[in-house]
Amino acid sequence: MSKITIAGIGPGSKEDITPAVIEAVSHADAVVGYKYYFQFIGPYLKPGCQCIDTGMKRERERAEQAFALAQEGKDVVVISSGDAGIYGMAPLIYEMAAPLPHEESKPSPPRGERGEGPQIVVLPGISAFQKAASLLGCPMGHDFCVISLSDLMTPWATIERRIRAAALGDFVTAIYNPKSNGRYWQLHRLVEIFLQEGRSPETPVGYVRQAGREDEAATLTTLGEFDPEQVDMFTVVIVGNSQSYAWQDRFITPRGYNLTPALSQGEGGVGQQIMNESFRTIRSEMQNPDVPVWRLWPLLHAIHTTVDFGMEECLWMDERATEILYNKVKDGTLRHIVTDVTMAASGIRKGALERLGIEVHCYINDPRSKQMADEKGITRSQACMQLAAEEYPDALYVVGNAPTALFEICDLVRKGRMHPAGIIAAPVGFVHVCESKHAVKTLKQIPKIIVEGRKGGSNLAATLCNAILTFDDAEQLKPGRDL
Repeated sequence: MSKITIAGIGPGSKEDITPAVIEAVSHADAVVGYKYYFQFIGPYLKPGCQCIDTGMKRERERAEQAFALAQEGKDVVVISSGDAGIYGMAPLIYEMAAPLPHEESKPSPPRGERGEGPQIVVLPGISAFQKAASLLGCPMGHDFCVISLSDLMTPWATIERRIRAAALGDFVTAIYNPKSNGRYWQLHRLVEIFLQEGRSPETPVGYVRQAGREDEAATLTTLGEFDPEQVDMFTVVIVGNSQSYAWQDRFITPRGYNLTPALSQGEGGVGQQIMNESFRTIRSEMQNPDVPVWRLWPLLHAIHTTVDFGMEECLWMDERATEILYNKVKDGTLRHIVTDVTMAASGIRKGALERLGIEVHCYINDPRSKQMADEKGITRSQACMQLAAEEYPDALYVVGNAPTALFEICDLVRKGRMHPAGIIAAPVGFVHVCESKHAVKTLKQIPKIIVEGRKGGSNLAATLCNAILTFDDAEQLKPGRDL
């Protein structure tokens, strides 16, 4: 039986050609391939070996020639760069030998006298992305995918769906055919999609030109700093996942056996890693994730706390409220937080408060609030707000339980007795809850975050407060600091 061996000759250096491929080439009666590749296997060809070399984009012609030579009884080797099964000649040879069911009417390749096709053998080779990865360090240490940006045979809409899936799936992603003279914008779009889907600008990106060849050059940068104009069609680009990091001039993606590298890169302990993964999952399932970061950050916190994607509809906030309130923390004008109940106070991260020098106050168990409530015939929550107005009139007010506390805040502001740095309004229930939130919206000069409708709760109020205190982590979408 005649035989066609499809051999991956590696990325270009003789050191990267496997012994099995060298042996196959050295025994071949005929070798078929793209003419540029013959320079890498020339020393191994036996005298008299027939070399069939063609230019680019003539893959089918080369395959037909291989079948014709095999029909003559010759031992034929078809060469591909890298691995023959990855963007190489192996799929085409097999497709021609065994057409798809709907292609049965197409002409089959030549067969022998007994009607048998040639035996087909595939010899693996080192792929360009593997060679590039070895030069960069170990970027492919966990789940990865490989995407070609060439739209010659694949519609761009399909390629873009694959890019988005890779970003959402947190895959390390190797990119083939990143750019050519006529295809210049696609790599820019890939970077845009990865950033849109939450991949940090600090994510390592490595690119290698002419991997394994004389002009080999490797570069390590970040997703935020990566310039697609620096690559060409001879370049392989590798984008890291959320765990990838740079060490010295190396690109590392940990497998997970040792958590120390991830911890050193700010991934934190197990709790923070779980929260990071939760945020990525939430963002991938949101109806509208492409909102400004000042809205996205508290929204992610709210959904994480409640497991309620309805927060997308009911979380209301003033323009840039999160950013404005965080800036008050940063410039020192916000140093106190007042909550209506102890549960809300206990949910605000102690590490964040200590790191930022902020104090939390709750008067619900203060004997003065009970006495005032009894004397004035008001709720204890109202009394708490009156006491707070006397001591911390410019605090951030966080309400997660009592609508009467919100009404009291509105009254005190209108009377000039209180001027809060901001208000988080998230009381929960059925009586006067919606009305209290409508009332607080009238305080136009105060930045507010409001959970509209009946929904709310102390845990939700606290997590919205935490979103403000950690807003400097929002651009990288890395929650869980201070856990």
